[in-house]
Amino acid sequence: MRQYLVRHGESVYNVESRVQGQADVPLSEVGRGQAEALAGWARSLPADVTIDEIWSSPLARARETATAIALALGLPLLVEDALAELHAGIFQGHLWADLEAAFPAEVARWRSGDADYAIPGGESRAGLAARGRAALEKLAHRPARHMIVVAHGGVLTAALGSLLGPSHPLLAEAAERPFTKLPALANASLTLLDWPGPELVAFNETAHLTGP
Repeated sequence: MRQYLVRHGESVYNVESRVQGQADVPLSEVGRGQAEALAGWARSLPADVTIDEIWSSPLARARETATAIALALGLPLLVEDALAELHAGIFQGHLWADLEAAFPAEVARWRSGDADYAIPGGESRAGLAARGRAALEKLAHRPARHMIVVAHGGVLTAALGSLLGPSHPLLAEAAERPFTKLPALANASLTLLDWPGPELVAFNETAHLTGP
């Protein structure tokens, strides 16, 4: 079974350089164009690749992206709550540039790399990795040959790091430090994961965003 893992398109908080976490913000104009590019990619899949299911995080930026794909394929959109992004607690909604001044002690703890440190009012990297991994494993047991999973940069890289190990050559630093200012996964990127295994077939592909 193959999971096509998609990071949502650009959101309005991405444009403003704000911490999103589980803040429910919509796509930007660019993000809506990226969602349509993903829809075009889905329509152009080879004839022997039939998408059976489309799953999404419950957050608006992921659901908007996934809805464009679902409409293109004529499939219902299914929602998995465990695919939501890291809950960033007191950091959510703040500009990245203002975080250190607003929460110096908390930012220092977060940047220390302690996987068990939970942002006040939020969650830890370890918790995020466990939740994301469980969600992908759960979906991998569905009766489907191919599925599209639309989620977020933090939860996807954390889950992949837990499943494959942080030393995997395609993950490198991304799996070790999910949810940073510059996430490893580009907006509207594609990452391919094959089960059983799992085996990482491709990571952070964006050619579909620049093609004809």
